[in-house]
Order: sequence, then C-alpha cells, then structure tokens
Amino acid sequence: MTTDPANLVIETALAMNERGINSGMSGNVSMRDGDEILITPSSTPYDELTPADVVHMAQSGAWTADNNRRPSSEWRFHLDIYAARPDVGGIVHAHPVNTTALAVHGRGIGAFHYMVAVGGGRDIRCAPYATFGTAELSAHVVEALVDRTATLMAHHGLVAVGADPTRALGTAIEIETLAAQYLRALVLGEPPELTDEQMDEVLSKMGEGPGYGSTA
Repeated sequence: MTTDPANLVIETALAMNERGINSGMSGNVSMRDGDEILITPSSTPYDELTPADVVHMAQSGAWTADNNRRPSSEWRFHLDIYAARPDVGGIVHAHPVNTTALAVHGRGIGAFHYMVAVGGGRDIRCAPYATFGTAELSAHVVEALVDRTATLMAHHGLVAVGADPTRALGTAIEIETLAAQYLRALVLGEPPELTDEQMDEVLSKMGEGPGYGSTA
C-alpha cells in the first residue's frame, strides 16, 4: 500500500469492500495526518475516488476538499474518537454481515474464543443505538471503545481503530470472522466462555510483541 495519506484512505476503503466486510458506498475510513483528519467523502463510490475527493477536517469540524466533497455523514464519531484516543491513527467503519446480525440484537461478543482479545479486551462491546451522524451515537461509540480497538453498534455495524487505517481494517476483518464463528456456535446454544483470568493471560501474551494482537 502507498504511504500517501489520501491514497491510503482510498486503498483501505477499496480493500474494505474487496475483503467482503462492506459493500457499495456504506461505511467510511479515516486517518490522522498531523493536526488534520482525512476521511472518505459522503455518497461517492470508492472505486471512483481520487486524492482530491478525500476530505480534510480539523478537530473543530471545519472541512475542506479540492472537489467540494462533503465528509462522510459519520464524521462526528471519527473526530471524537481521535480526540479521546491519542493512540488511534486510523478508523474503519463498516456494515459486515455477521457483525451486523449480532448488532441488530444488541449483542456484543463475549469470550467464547481467545481471539476475542484482538478487540483489545476480554470482550467486544455493542454500543447502544442512536441515529447515524448524531452526537448521541458518537458518545456511545467513544464509550464502548474505552480500552478497546473495536465495538459493534446496535442496529448499525462495526467500528475498528488502529495505529493506521491498514491496522484498523485488519482488526475489523478479525472481528467479522469472530462474529461468523460466534453465530455458528450459538446454533448449539449459548457457548461457554473463557474466564477473566484466562483472557487476561491471553491479553498479556498478545502484548508481549509482534504477532497476535499486533493489528491494534
């Protein structure tokens, strides 16, 4: 992938659809670039984007784009996540099939599998529902992401964060895979979960160096 910020945002958005965790013009991608946030524009097919279409936003919410594009309708939670999380350099928001199926029921993903730790903690939360683009939804998402790298959004989809958009996308893909496994496990009944102690051991091992958990 390119190291140019605007191209990286576009390439991540294209990869999001190519990897099957999003479709059409839904979802959005952003990255931190110095004092600015670069974010995909609203209502523009990803395969038609050029660097001039990527919107530059200040933390104040002011924005500019060479082609007069408007920022994604979900720009608010992107800005609020960056403000709350200095460690975050990239955000991916998508509507994956399996993750969204769980989110429709307001269900997060418990510790049914040790790889749940890729979400940054012992579980993956589901943020309460609020209308898209609102300050209420943004507050819910920011709270659900405390000490986490991903959250489901009730009746909506998924948000994943990382050091850059590529790593955020990697986490989103992992979460969608876990959601598919979790739905299969639920067919046999509520799956047993690992204990807090077992999950803490996994999180400790993931934090020891590159490998599992390095997508954050």
